[in-house]
Amino acid sequence: MKLPAHDAAARQDPAQPPAAHHDPENTGYRVQLPRQTLGPLRQVIRRLLLALLVMVATVLIVYADRGGYHDNADGEVDFLDAVYYSTVTLSTTGYGDIVPYSDGARLSNVLLVTPLRVLFLIILVGTTLEVLTERTREQWRLTRWRSALRDHTVVVGFGTKGRSAVQTICATGLSKERVVVVDPSPKAIESAIGHGFAGVVGDATRSDVLLRAEIEKARQIIIATQRDDTAVLVTLTARQLNRAANIVAAVREEENAPLLRQSGADSVITSASAAGRLLGLSVLSPSAGTVMEDLIQQGSGLDIVERPVVKAEVGKSVRDTDDLVVSVLRGHRLLGYDDPEASPLKATDRLITIVRARPAAVR
Repeated sequence: MKLPAHDAAARQDPAQPPAAHHDPENTGYRVQLPRQTLGPLRQVIRRLLLALLVMVATVLIVYADRGGYHDNADGEVDFLDAVYYSTVTLSTTGYGDIVPYSDGARLSNVLLVTPLRVLFLIILVGTTLEVLTERTREQWRLTRWRSALRDHTVVVGFGTKGRSAVQTICATGLSKERVVVVDPSPKAIESAIGHGFAGVVGDATRSDVLLRAEIEKARQIIIATQRDDTAVLVTLTARQLNRAANIVAAVREEENAPLLRQSGADSVITSASAAGRLLGLSVLSPSAGTVMEDLIQQGSGLDIVERPVVKAEVGKSVRDTDDLVVSVLRGHRLLGYDDPEASPLKATDRLITIVRARPAAVR
């Protein structure tokens, strides 16, 4: 197998997660579902900052009116005393060694310090309750998600190829809730979650990572890794876990395509060769290149789609159908539109047709 050379010092194997982003439980993977709320740690930090801000505000209020307070120890209230009084007041401890005695100090306690005390307690109690319930809530979401996930699509690699593949299948009507992205890069998974997809951070060559994506229940698997050797290992692992799924893999070098098929891929796309052929076609005929680019860009202009033969078409010739048929899939044989065996059409046939793109449904 011919693989591109890589500088080990300049590039990191995309199959391995970055060392700085290990899972906190040291499991090697992490499942993430689309969500809008902040993570528990960021929530705690934000609430602590708010509590600190309340504390500072209380200290400034007390210190600004320090002449209206009395310290039983020495009768004077300095900055340290203001900090001490704010701390015991906000925590509702109240030792009584420093007390407001002037009307102004007592009024500021009623109108300013007391609301700040209530706000401080709300912040602390809210933080505690949210931290305690966050893991339970997230575990419940994951359990419900796993139990409901069936016949979904697993996309391994969320680079340029993976994103384009997901956009294409979603343009045909596939719900985003039925797509799971697997990638070793936390940033790539964050991008996938931002697009509304569930994500699993981890090395897809490991079976435990793919199992977290419920790959054994998937209908189709798209493998769009950055390296051909990684694609081979992922294909072998995915096929071992799911014998029935349709696996489509992308490789850079055309001579690696047979190895992908031997590993269990149903279809192999050679990205470099495909791009080169499109470039050559565009040079020979820019209009033909534009049409081909339009065909592979789902959801605009013309689309190439696969559909079953409808009852009214059974027994007819390929040329008598309403759509422009380019191929007929009969069993495991792909027949061209001009193949004598393609007509008449059978009820079990499937047609590869070119149709006018329909506007995407708003979900």
